[in-house]
Amino acid sequence: MIDLIAIVTRTWLGMHAPAGAQIVTAPLVAAPAAGVAATAAAQPSAAEVVDNIQKFYANIKHVTAQFRQTVTNATFGSTKTSDGKVYLAKPGKMRWDYLEKKGSTTVFKKSFISNGTTLYDVEHDNKQVIKKDLKQDLMPVAVTFLYGSGDLKREFNAEPDGSGQYGTKGDLVIKLTPKTPSAQYKNLILVVSPTDYHVKESIIIDSSNNTNHFMFYAPDFDKPIEDSWFEFDPRSVRDYRVIDADQPQGSGSATKP
Repeated sequence: MIDLIAIVTRTWLGMHAPAGAQIVTAPLVAAPAAGVAATAAAQPSAAEVVDNIQKFYANIKHVTAQFRQTVTNATFGSTKTSDGKVYLAKPGKMRWDYLEKKGSTTVFKKSFISNGTTLYDVEHDNKQVIKKDLKQDLMPVAVTFLYGSGDLKREFNAEPDGSGQYGTKGDLVIKLTPKTPSAQYKNLILVVSPTDYHVKESIIIDSSNNTNHFMFYAPDFDKPIEDSWFEFDPRSVRDYRVIDADQPQGSGSATKP
């Protein structure tokens, strides 16, 4: 019911602001990992890019960023765009808040909240919460490398992306293909900074060539993050239905908090 790959692998930190966004950003303050500075003399190989991505994220403890998500249906040619804010912290904690402007106010459309052991999908429009126990699932390497573990090269074949569809001049763009076929996605494309190897954009392409494109901007590596932000409080949505995704459907797994 909840696609963990689709939620989490589209992550971390970018520097691009979407067109028209009125955002004031501070310079990124993050020391690149030793030996990973790209040089104009030699373009790194896809394998080197993957290695350096992992080195960068091994040194990241937490981040706050804004995001823009663009989902494109290849069959119908339709596109849907969403905006929001994401909070990520080791080990395995995350919060994605999807926001929408209504007049002069900003409202929450939905949130994904995880403390590392349990994931909650809070759907405000439907007034329901879907609960998933992460202890029953092995997190894929496509997720765990963000927390400084896992081995991307062992799980993926990496090659330069020559489509020219993603990134801007100077960016490093690689295409990752799972060595073991995945039902969730066919390829993961990463747009990478050539200076410190942080991921600026990530694109999931599924078996039907639908794309889920995330751009991250205004990242903050220093702003304190509270542990309570990664905990779901049922008192905040007293009239919502709670569905346990680990229980068979129709088994009475839906409850009122």
